[in-house]
Amino acid sequence: MRIAVLGAGAWGTALAIAFAARHQVVLWARDAQRVADMARRRENQRYLPDCPFPADLQLTADFRAALAAADLAILATPLAGLRSLLEQLKAEAPALPFLWVCKGLEAGSGLLPHQVVAEVMGDAACGVLTGPSFALEVARGLPTAITLASSDAAFAEATAQRLHGGKLRIYANHDLIGAEVGGAVKNVLAIATGICDGLGLGLNARAALITRGLVEITRFGEALGARRETFTGLAGMGDLILTCTGELSRNRRVGLLLAEGRALPEIAGELGHVAEGVPAAREVARRAAELGIEMPITKAVTAVLDGHITPRAAVEQLMAREAKNE
Repeated sequence: MRIAVLGAGAWGTALAIAFAARHQVVLWARDAQRVADMARRRENQRYLPDCPFPADLQLTADFRAALAAADLAILATPLAGLRSLLEQLKAEAPALPFLWVCKGLEAGSGLLPHQVVAEVMGDAACGVLTGPSFALEVARGLPTAITLASSDAAFAEATAQRLHGGKLRIYANHDLIGAEVGGAVKNVLAIATGICDGLGLGLNARAALITRGLVEITRFGEALGARRETFTGLAGMGDLILTCTGELSRNRRVGLLLAEGRALPEIAGELGHVAEGVPAAREVARRAAELGIEMPITKAVTAVLDGHITPRAAVEQLMAREAKNE
């Protein structure tokens, strides 16, 4: 298969490296100088240093050239850039099947990625690639299992079958809403878990937070039309566990730094990568309020991010809630 990976951040680069072992891959980035630097070094020093490119991996800053012979595009931009990238794709290759890999809810609109896709592209052959996966481990060829979800069951199964192989296991899923909700809300809960760990609250507290967080994900997802069973799979529980406990998690790192009393702008500058849980927290909390869904952990994270409450006070508020049946 000929694949155009659009976006040379950490995740786009990792997927390009992984798929280049079995497919013809072109990695596109907007910045021609960055592309030239990656081509010279044969690695993405900015986002994935010490992960050399396969010999056959091609690089370009020419959008049209990247798509010219492609059978599939993978949109590897953060959610904030998804809409504009889709508009570019529609102008150049409106019939090309594609996947996106961003997670969250669009700031302002509160839309999930597939809803943004529908607004721009209409009824297209497309889906999301999501699940428990750190870019660095994928780039290094470590075993990883992820989900390819699409509302088109035939597309999900056929595309997953073609991409599946090597150290990257890909499972087809037909619950697009559930896969996206799992990917979006787990980032918010990873911030909460980072705060918990940063405050030294212990492993009992971490386990409780992750477990009750899964309840919030499920509650929110079902209200939007997702299937409950999706949240016990890779795109739900799997991604939640990884992001809440893994040392490579950017969202967990945000929580750890918040627990130290660091300001959010300072944290964003230090990370150097997008932490999708920050904008997602506000949008999830807003949508949950509109739907009348109780999501106390998400609400607490949003209050901390907005500076309305300290991390420790947020934990005290959560612990002071009245007893309920599980």
